[in-house]
Amino acid sequence: MSSKRPTMQASSRNSSVYHAPLNPSNLRNSHEPPSSPDDNSASRQVGHRDHRPHVDDEGIHPVTADDASVHSDQSDKRVEGGIGEPAKPTAYTHLLHLRPEHHTTCGPGPCNHGTFSPHPRSYSGDGSSAGESRDYFGGGYEGSIGIGVGGSSSNTHGVLGDTIADGELGGGKASNMSTTPRLAKMHGVRHRRMMYVVYYFPVANWIRQYKWSYLRGDVIAALTMASFYIPMSLSYASNLAHVPPINGLYSFVFNPFIYALFGSCPQMVVGPEAAGSLLLGTVVKDSVERGHSGDDDDILNAQIAGVVTGMAGAVIFVAGLTRLGFLDSVLSRPFLRGFISAIGFVILVDQLIPEMGLAQQAKVVGNVSHGSSLDKIVFLVQNATYSHGLTCGVAFGSFGIIMVLREMKRRLQPRYPNVAYIPDRFIVVVLSAVFAWKFRWDEKGLLILGDVKSRTGAPFPVHWPFQTSHMKHVREAMGTSFLIALLGFFESSVAAKSLGGGESKHGEGLQGMSLSANRELVALGIANIVGSLFMALPAFGGYGRSKVNASTGGRTPMSSILLSLITIICVVFLLPYFYYIPKAVLSSMISVVAWSLIEECPHDIRFFYSISGWSELALMFLIFAATIFYSLSLGIAIGIGLSIVSVIKHSTRPRIQILGRVPGTREFENAEDSPDLLEFIEGCLIVKIPEPLTFANTGDLKNRLRRLELYGTTAAHPALPRSRSPELNKNIIFDIHGVTGLDGSGTQVLTEIVESYVSRGVRVFFCRVPSKRSQVYRLMDRSGIVEKSGGPRHFVQSVDEALRMTELEHLSEHFRDHPGNGRA
Repeated sequence: MSSKRPTMQASSRNSSVYHAPLNPSNLRNSHEPPSSPDDNSASRQVGHRDHRPHVDDEGIHPVTADDASVHSDQSDKRVEGGIGEPAKPTAYTHLLHLRPEHHTTCGPGPCNHGTFSPHPRSYSGDGSSAGESRDYFGGGYEGSIGIGVGGSSSNTHGVLGDTIADGELGGGKASNMSTTPRLAKMHGVRHRRMMYVVYYFPVANWIRQYKWSYLRGDVIAALTMASFYIPMSLSYASNLAHVPPINGLYSFVFNPFIYALFGSCPQMVVGPEAAGSLLLGTVVKDSVERGHSGDDDDILNAQIAGVVTGMAGAVIFVAGLTRLGFLDSVLSRPFLRGFISAIGFVILVDQLIPEMGLAQQAKVVGNVSHGSSLDKIVFLVQNATYSHGLTCGVAFGSFGIIMVLREMKRRLQPRYPNVAYIPDRFIVVVLSAVFAWKFRWDEKGLLILGDVKSRTGAPFPVHWPFQTSHMKHVREAMGTSFLIALLGFFESSVAAKSLGGGESKHGEGLQGMSLSANRELVALGIANIVGSLFMALPAFGGYGRSKVNASTGGRTPMSSILLSLITIICVVFLLPYFYYIPKAVLSSMISVVAWSLIEECPHDIRFFYSISGWSELALMFLIFAATIFYSLSLGIAIGIGLSIVSVIKHSTRPRIQILGRVPGTREFENAEDSPDLLEFIEGCLIVKIPEPLTFANTGDLKNRLRRLELYGTTAAHPALPRSRSPELNKNIIFDIHGVTGLDGSGTQVLTEIVESYVSRGVRVFFCRVPSKRSQVYRLMDRSGIVEKSGGPRHFVQSVDEALRMTELEHLSEHFRDHPGNGRA
């Protein structure tokens, strides 16, 4: 036995040598200063005592403080279940502390933030929170909602919401109560059913807050919008959608009223838009080309408009019920800018034909109106000599006047806000109609609007759009209706976010009108489904129209209701006065809208050029070119296809990072950003996973990890020879604080990764792990990841603690492999 003990000379050396690994890293020196000469001399004085830890099959068992002291007369003791602490800590005893204090990768103290702030507090290896209560306001973390009251988490709440999932408007058993009812009960909220009614039917909220002082502003705003947009609705219907003009008015009769009841943005006004009307016109023209309808069949074309509007409304209504409010983020900004700019260009070219008086010539030449923008440009150049002088003068003169007045109002409005009330477009329309009547321009070849009335005779005819006889139109319009819904919701979302919930800076206005993307979908869906019964155009929230409403005094949804009432008055009493409105003036008004769609494009081009966004610029150009030179349908298909591919690409790419330590600190940063400024721990590969692991992003996770092992970066090409030594990967530390979600596929891939490492003799550690109550930890436990990694003790609180655990594991293996260095 004595032969196996080290000699006296060996024991006279610094005793810390027995705790050093065979290949020591710089971890200790970077955290603790070297032992002082006094410590070394003290070690030599007690050299006759055996200070080495006892090693057995359970691991390392250091001696107690008394056993290490020369003043202790007690016999050797062994501390069970832990590591003893000497009376005077040194570098190596500090290293051996498993949990000396709550240090995290972000510095001293518990860490409550990570890759995606805010995150729950960091948890210790046993699953308990570091200085944090188990009761959280708003429910437990990651799948633990309802556990505290005896229930289990249910996916039903995520799909249907608390209202439906808990029973009829907030009812339900307490044992299966979700977060919202539990909080309402906890804080003494009475009338929970009414709370849900007010939330899902905003009219029940704002009508009780309405004041007579709001009425003046709402009336002025409604009159201003009516003067602007009632003529525009006539233009959209007749020139873009190719349906009777009165169907454009129906969009302002029903949709604003319905949205005022269900919408969550008080100042947003819904109505027909240029893009949606143009897309509807493509469906009507396709039906004419296939022989399903005729150019002059106003009744059937209006019914087709009802089918398209109803399908668009049904799509977004179902999307709202299924809580798909995030869909406005699917389409990228370059796609939208390229597509909207292309629509503006298409509209400009389309309107040049009636503005130049070449509508009849287009019918004589051939199917020009159904061709591409390039075909129409060629037609305009070749037939410019046939243009009608009076029509050109009225159209381009109206366009020039509106553009000049528009620019003057834009410049004067900051100093003179009241100029926003000047109905410049309404004045142009009225004067042109008066001149056409007074000077008999219709007899001189100028086309006028003519009789504006319902072809059925009733002012508001009702027609169910989803009849079996319309199934062929449903099949033709399916894709276009979906795009109309998506574009409409996107523009509505932009308008709603810019306007907010209606509160002013001084706390005035409507209170408690919180915006909700899902409720917006439901409100817009109901409005368009109701509008489709009257064969109205698709109607959504417009940013420009809503800003006009807000700037002219509209503060509540009552302005939308008043706009609907004014439009009803127009339909019932004022339609005969629309007879002499020149079609060229309506075309010029649409051209102004088309110009506004294009004028923002140069700004986006300059921005992406300044940041070298070549892929964004290429996408914009591709969509624009496809729309201009071929067709609107091809531009739509290319844009949506590339957007979906981009979304899939970003969602399936693992964003794992290799971490390095900032010298002299306990902070760790992404080593790929500044590898020369960070230091790497010998024998350790620290990998940060900053996102949930699902089936979408775990397919390539193994390959990405393999690149980190071989090259220390995920950006290296696989053809590169190995540049990272295998000795640097003896310990794998996963920082999974960002893994807030884990599904079955992600769990399976992670299990295979851990099994692969363990089979190669690589130690696996997990740090900053969620609570044992969380879904992430439960899945890791059930799948065997916890056991395969080495048990719960390999699940620690911080990267720093994981590094200390790697040293301990190395020591355990060293003394097991060299039993002569252990205590008998």
